[in-house]
Amino acid sequence: MPEQNKKRRFKLFDITRDGKGISKTNDAKRGSLKHFFFTYRTNFGKLVSANIIMVLGNFPILFLIAALSGVSKVDAYLPTQDLFQSIAGAFTTTSPTPAGVLIYSLEGLQNQILVPTPLTYVFYGISALTLFTFGIVNVGTAYIFRNLAKGEPVFVWSDFIYAVKRNWKQALPFGMIDALINFILVYNLYTLLLGNSGFWQGFIFWANIAIFFIYFFMRYYIYVQMVTFKLTVFKIIKNSLIFSLLGLKRNVVALLGVIAFILLEVLCIFGLSGVLLPFGVAIPLCVFLSNTAFMKIYASYYKIDEHMIQPYLKEHPEEAKRELDTEAIMRDDVTDKERLEQIKKGMI
Repeated sequence: MPEQNKKRRFKLFDITRDGKGISKTNDAKRGSLKHFFFTYRTNFGKLVSANIIMVLGNFPILFLIAALSGVSKVDAYLPTQDLFQSIAGAFTTTSPTPAGVLIYSLEGLQNQILVPTPLTYVFYGISALTLFTFGIVNVGTAYIFRNLAKGEPVFVWSDFIYAVKRNWKQALPFGMIDALINFILVYNLYTLLLGNSGFWQGFIFWANIAIFFIYFFMRYYIYVQMVTFKLTVFKIIKNSLIFSLLGLKRNVVALLGVIAFILLEVLCIFGLSGVLLPFGVAIPLCVFLSNTAFMKIYASYYKIDEHMIQPYLKEHPEEAKRELDTEAIMRDDVTDKERLEQIKKGMI
């Protein structure tokens, strides 16, 4: 009896007992929603690692957030009215004393504003470096997320460096274009929301909404194609526009997942308080970027596989019979010999 109790007591540390085995969830059809959740659960740690790369890789944008939040600005006060502000102050004051009426009649109603300082413009300048990091980080992490969606082994840091070295010449200039397009679309929507509500303003606003969502869906496919095929930027954009409509169902499902995750982030940031507040703020830095990016790439890759990769393999059956999973038109899939040579050269 004592020996049996001893075995039960230390069962947690018994390395000889049978494990749970392989989950049957991985039998789900690739590209399905069930397979997505299985892949997400089994690779959550890699998604966190990739998110850290995305945050650190695009660190200049943190200076933009700091500048817009007013950290580097100083307080100032200006009259709320440009004309007869002293009279307006005298008539709107609720002070019952003559001194209060006198102060409001002299000073008027004041409005507090934040005034930029030289440090603010320094922050803006540093944030402009995002133009050089945006495409590089996106192409490196797109390669990671695509391989996770395919179910291939992933080594986050080495795969990131590998993808960047092979695609930076295309990713760097397009990343600048991509960042500028995103900035212009968001800025247009922001200014139109604050502007006057007329017929033409409303028309332009909804036109911007349509363009925003079309480009949002196009971005699902752009960087995946960049790390997968030997295509020009023009053909990548053309294909992405077609896929944004062709894969509308998967695109919308991924969009709903992104919206749900955004709502969860907002709930964590504004719903938590006290000692839990740092936890709510830290979540976006740990999981938000990589999770939303993985949702989009998972939705896009299997549509690309259906309409571009599989038809090619059917036309070239000799390529499908290779021992390795080498899609011939892919430039990132290399033979064992080539990969060993690259490792020796220090490429990955």
